[in-house]
Order: sequence, then C-alpha cells, then structure tokens
Amino acid sequence: MQLDRQAQIEFLLDRFENPRYKRRLDDADVSLEGGNPGCGDILHLYLEFDGERLKRISYEGQGCTISQASADILAEMVTGKTLTELETLTHEELTEILGQEIVQNRTRCAMLSLDTLKLALRKYREQQARV
Repeated sequence: MQLDRQAQIEFLLDRFENPRYKRRLDDADVSLEGGNPGCGDILHLYLEFDGERLKRISYEGQGCTISQASADILAEMVTGKTLTELETLTHEELTEILGQEIVQNRTRCAMLSLDTLKLALRKYREQQARV
C-alpha cells in the first residue's frame, strides 16, 4: 500500500524517534560500520545468523532522520531472511518502502543501511569460508 507524502514523513519520523532495532548486539556473528563522510551519517550493523538465515539484526548510529529510520526499517525487512534473499535485496525495494519522493534527494542517506548490510554479508561469507 502506497502512503501519501505526509503519511510517509510521519512513518519515517516514527522510526527515527521510536526505533525498534537500535541497540548493540554483543553476540553478533558479524558487525560492520558504514558511513557517509560528507554528511556525517554513521551506522554500525550487528548481525546474528542461524545457519543461512538472519536470526537477529540491530544497529547503532547517528545521523539524519532518513539514514537512521532507513536502518530501523531495513532491520525489520530482513530479519528471518536467508543469505541469498539478503544478497538480492535492491535499492529499489528499500526506496519503495521509504518513499521515492521523500528520499530522491537523499539517496546516499537512505541507502546507507542497505549498502552497509551488503558489505557485512560479504564479510560474513568470508568468515564462513575460513571456518
């Protein structure tokens, strides 16, 4: 269901002000920090897997409403997905949920969470290959 612009803004603000996944995950299988140096957005993702499935995800960070809300929304989207499902997620899928009109001028902020997730998945695969 597509939300109108005001509803989309309220959705993002709620996720920024009342995050569901913002916390450190001490027993994470992999963690990785990403950022947008130009605007100061910082995101640290924590991932815990059960075999090939993402069991838990959380994040810590600071930055603009869009980057931090995106991280919280992405965490909800990906929990329980397999590595293959995670690796095939696209910017377009996340943009659709965040709202194209809202993020079109802040794409780097909006995609920080997904780009950091993709790097963390690569790191996890490398760790598993060494075991």
